Amino acid sequence: MITPEGRVLRAGRAALCALEQAGWRRTTAVLSTPPLIWAVEIGYRLVANNRPFFGRFLFRDEATAGPSGLST
Repeated sequence: MITPEGRVLRAGRAALCALEQAGWRRTTAVLSTPPLIWAVEIGYRLVANNRPFFGRFLFRDEATAGPSGLST
C-alpha cells in the first residue's frame, strides 16, 4: 500500500493502514505499538503463507458457489 505521503507499507502494516482508513483508528493505534505490531506481522505471515488452508474455512460458501453466485 502506498500512503498519500508516499510511504510504501507491506504486510501487517499495510493491513493496519487499510483498517485505519476503514474507520478502525483506535484499534489500529493500539495494534501499531510494540510488541503488538510484531504479533500483527507474525499473524499476517502465518495467514499469507497458508492461504489455501485458511481459505477452506473462511471462504467455504464462495468456493462452492456456481457461476450464478448461488450454492450448488
